[in-house]
Amino acid sequence: FRNVNNRVYKLACTGKERRTEMIFIKSIYKSYNNGKTEVLRDVSLSIDDGEFAVILGASGSGKSTLMNVMSGLEKADKGEITVNGSNLNAMTDKQLTEFRKNYVGFVFQQYYLLPHLSVASNIKLGADLAKNNDFDEIIQALGLADKLNKHPSELSGGEQQRVCIARALAKKPRILFLDEPTGALDEKTGREVLDCIMKQKEKLGFTMVMVTHNQNIAETAQKVILMNSGKIVDIRANKTQKTAYEIGW
Repeated sequence: FRNVNNRVYKLACTGKERRTEMIFIKSIYKSYNNGKTEVLRDVSLSIDDGEFAVILGASGSGKSTLMNVMSGLEKADKGEITVNGSNLNAMTDKQLTEFRKNYVGFVFQQYYLLPHLSVASNIKLGADLAKNNDFDEIIQALGLADKLNKHPSELSGGEQQRVCIARALAKKPRILFLDEPTGALDEKTGREVLDCIMKQKEKLGFTMVMVTHNQNIAETAQKVILMNSGKIVDIRANKTQKTAYEIGW
């Protein structure tokens, strides 16, 4: 991956990097059923490197499809999708697979853990993709150290979701995509999982994009992208970010 037009540069005297665009989308369209079902219509947005963005909308608004095309899971029918300077729409299927393997982590509402593998082996699947042998700190941070020999069926929903997060973070992703990661959890567990995700994002500094229908969760993000009927109807910045324990549920 290359810098976008070399726009990342060090600020004099501070030693800090100025943010640049990680994701840039322009005039994206996406439909299914041979064009009969239009899901995304003229969607444009940008997300900065290191930013936490929430895509908010009701069921059927197109938010998950938008996440899928910006993460390389699906191709848009037309338009531009640039991630850190690389055009996803110009990539072959093989190149998209490599992109997802090397640069992207995913956490979904469904856990997608392999039931016959232990917690340790499920997490190692993510680490192996990045040839990462040092992920003990992530296991400790997510409170999984005493669960490593258990199988998914022996864990609660919140514990399984933490394993999913650990597996995604063990890849050392540049971007973490999350689709309703607390949707199947009760309030107490949902807050714990959201708090855990946010703390890891703050510590590791990756870009994070979360899809949700929960307006309260949107208060934890830096940028909120509101969708309706396949279009972005509003983009706003939160002046302050609330923690997982400050929002309503």
